[in-house]
Amino acid sequence: MTQPSAPPARYDDLRALFVNCTLKPSPAPSHTQTLMEVSQAIMAAQGVRVTHVRAEDLLLAPGVYPDMTEHGAARDDWPALFEQVREADVLVLGTPIWLGERSSTCSRVIERLYAQSGDLNEHGQYAYYGKVGGVLVTGNEDGIKHVAMGVLYALQHLGYTVPPQADAGWIGEAGPGPSYGDELGDGRRAGFDNDFTQRNTTFMTWNLLHLARMLKDAGGIPAYGNQRNAWAAGRRFDHPNPEYR
Repeated sequence: MTQPSAPPARYDDLRALFVNCTLKPSPAPSHTQTLMEVSQAIMAAQGVRVTHVRAEDLLLAPGVYPDMTEHGAARDDWPALFEQVREADVLVLGTPIWLGERSSTCSRVIERLYAQSGDLNEHGQYAYYGKVGGVLVTGNEDGIKHVAMGVLYALQHLGYTVPPQADAGWIGEAGPGPSYGDELGDGRRAGFDNDFTQRNTTFMTWNLLHLARMLKDAGGIPAYGNQRNAWAAGRRFDHPNPEYR
């Protein structure tokens, strides 16, 4: 089957937020950001309004409340970041691998996303319904799929919709060595010519866009059988057990 000559839809009314969970604050170079820029460029070329945030440039207080200054923290930049999360149709988390796991910064971001997961949207569903999520991973050790598994599980559990192949990443040889985007001795950049990484990043990006388009055009996930207030009011949506209706 041949590739269509043009995308099947327009995407210029979509917003995408890329949150880079490197442990390095700006302006230090970030290998994770370098890979995220591949996905960002594809989206930007389609007119998507793309925002890139480096989480370590912010002070995200630990905790699972919307504003941790109300719970003892001296400062918390999460409320401002959440406004960008709330406006985005697409959320992509980027993380390096450390000891086979996502970064502590990535876990912090997920914890703070959890803080708002009980909020409701205009349809009475949880706040992240109708939004799509993906993950990009970089490192010098095994663990891309393991890290992606945990991050994507967390996103869908909070209410995000995850499309097919919603993860991609790059790892070099095991042990110390060049990271994604590092200049090699022959002038090439590590990972830039890795077909597996470039293909999967491209597939992930377009699948995020396609699913975000479908959800936006459909008005989100249908609001039947998933409204917390309706459940609390005793409307149990045709539960097969009469005792729970």
